[in-house]
Amino acid sequence: MQLHPAIENAARVLDGATLSRNDALRLAEEVSGEDILDLVSLANKVRKKFAAPFTPCSILNAKSGVCAQNCRFCAQSAHYHTGIETYPLLEPDEVLDAARRARDNGVDAFGYVTSGYGYRTVTPEFQKILDTLDLLHAEVPELKLCVSIGILSRETAELLAKHHTWRYNMNLQTNPARYAELIADTHTIEEKIQTIRYLQEFGVTICCGGIIGLGESWSDRIDMALAVREIEPEGVPLNVLLPIKGTPLEERPILSPEEVAKTFAIFRLINPTLMLKFAAGRETVMKDFQGLLMLSGLNGMITGGYLTTRGRSVEDDRRFIEQLNSF
Repeated sequence: MQLHPAIENAARVLDGATLSRNDALRLAEEVSGEDILDLVSLANKVRKKFAAPFTPCSILNAKSGVCAQNCRFCAQSAHYHTGIETYPLLEPDEVLDAARRARDNGVDAFGYVTSGYGYRTVTPEFQKILDTLDLLHAEVPELKLCVSIGILSRETAELLAKHHTWRYNMNLQTNPARYAELIADTHTIEEKIQTIRYLQEFGVTICCGGIIGLGESWSDRIDMALAVREIEPEGVPLNVLLPIKGTPLEERPILSPEEVAKTFAIFRLINPTLMLKFAAGRETVMKDFQGLLMLSGLNGMITGGYLTTRGRSVEDDRRFIEQLNSF
């Protein structure tokens, strides 16, 4: 069967071509129905040719809730009443216990995540984070330490680099031009991008992705994928919105697996070499379709749970990854 012309054109990525914005929009607007499986197949071929094998990572919610930012999708914002468990910054030994469990489960990248705006100065809490990173580096040196603690200054970014931060997560979340409208207006996208640039200056690798299902357009998704490409991160987490009761997005409809597969495939074609990982929504929203979606160009996943929602067991995901790497 002949490929859809937009897919045939996009197949030039296999030969090293760069997918343009117009080409990506054409895929989004024209490819539907059974042609989506051809698009998924192409994305998987690009993943196999240019990207690393499937790998998992794990994250810990080291400080939960009571966040002054008003991110419209987030259960941890103090602007909304979502009923989640809240707690202050965990003690270093509590974090170490979680890191050891992740290591023992075969995970080699451990994410340390806190709620809140971030750290522009060296507060006592920020110093406690640095002490925790030092402890983890000393006790579980085989773990790569990924940190996600919000917006930074040049000073705090440099300190994180000096205290064993391998990777930093700072998500664009959506099309940067619509950030204030779709995500939050208590901080700016420029602050996020500046944080990324500070960290890159000091040699910290970057994890930078976003979330789909907010009410954004296909054009917004493509512009986010292109903005990610411009930032040049090493990892890209892609989340599918799970509408949370109490947030402004609680009535958003769940995306169809077809739409998610097409989105993931286009992200892969725009970013052939990056680690694209399926984060929130994999089990809770996509359920029986997660296998298909993992073959839509992705090559990573967050395992064992997310910040305020549970995930699948690490053991189940380990077997899942072994099977995925055979495709």
